[in-house]
Amino acid sequence: MEFQNALLWEVSPFEFLLVTVVLGGGAAWMTGRAVALGWGSNRILGFYIVLLTAAVRFIHFALFHGTLISLHYYVVDIVVLLAIAYIAKRHTRAGQMALQYTFKYTRSGPLSWKAR
Repeated sequence: MEFQNALLWEVSPFEFLLVTVVLGGGAAWMTGRAVALGWGSNRILGFYIVLLTAAVRFIHFALFHGTLISLHYYVVDIVVLLAIAYIAKRHTRAGQMALQYTFKYTRSGPLSWKAR
């Protein structure tokens, strides 16, 4: 059981949820929204999330005595943050497309749009 827990978090589930999901996820959401509002690409979003993940790893290290340079936990954090940022970008982009191009598109869900 202990090995399974070590796959996602280093110290405790609370630390993982607080730092990666709440703090990092909030920043990832705002990053995805900002990239969408600037009509940026997924490549730009990925670059920003790589930098944000490094900051999240530093918070794990500085506040909770986690490992600073750990490929495994960096990958776990980047997957979580990329997912949140991409969902935020799609959510914002769907609203943009429906609002900016009302003559051509309508919103078909929280993350998508369709042609009229």
